[in-house]
Amino acid sequence: MIDLTGKSALVTGGARGSGRAIVIRLASQGADVAFSYRGNAEAAAATAGEVEALGRRALAIQGDVKDPETAEAIVKATLEAFGKVDILVNNAGITRDDLIMRMSVEAWREVLETNLFGAFYMTKAVTRPMLRARGGRIVNITSVSGQAGQTGQANYSAAKAGLIGLTKATARELASRGITANAVAPGFVDTELTRDLPEALKEQIRAATPLARFGTTDEVASAVAFLASDEAAYITGQILAVDGGLVMM
Repeated sequence: MIDLTGKSALVTGGARGSGRAIVIRLASQGADVAFSYRGNAEAAAATAGEVEALGRRALAIQGDVKDPETAEAIVKATLEAFGKVDILVNNAGITRDDLIMRMSVEAWREVLETNLFGAFYMTKAVTRPMLRARGGRIVNITSVSGQAGQTGQANYSAAKAGLIGLTKATARELASRGITANAVAPGFVDTELTRDLPEALKEQIRAATPLARFGTTDEVASAVAFLASDEAAYITGQILAVDGGLVMM
């Protein structure tokens, strides 16, 4: 049983989807959880309410991680509320899909700034307090798109591949202080976005996945909780695929 009692966690993009599942899972296993959200205050309030219903402290912080000053403010607010950040989960991400020849510079830049730069800004902001504490867990949410590439997702695939490199560099830099950095690489997960896919495409995805189904946000959250726990103390610089066998490396 993973026990996060006494830990404080910070999850970016935690109001909905996989981020919400991660927030709830960490709280259910004993952690107080702060999370950032961009604009959906109603969803953020609902997620915070679920955390508090589990008997844990919750802190919902509005802010866009692609702004470095905002990232620092999110970490500062968490430190003021909880006194420490034991766990950082870089989950915030967006998509702006298009073929390369049609992709706008703005769509390229916005995805890289949110999905990759944002993770860097958040990691940079928690590094000092984690170094002082001589411990911490950083978990980045990458994707099969970052491992294998995806048609129509040059920006997203590049950002998620960059996140893998950031994870490994972070792991090397911070290991001497007992801080681990790992990533979870989900495959196709049942969310609001994938539910809108054409049924024919869903069947193609299932056919290409050895376990022949979509994953769930709870399955992604379980992997994050493991990497955030003491059970994973000797694991760092690793990419844990939660993809039903879609990408085997």
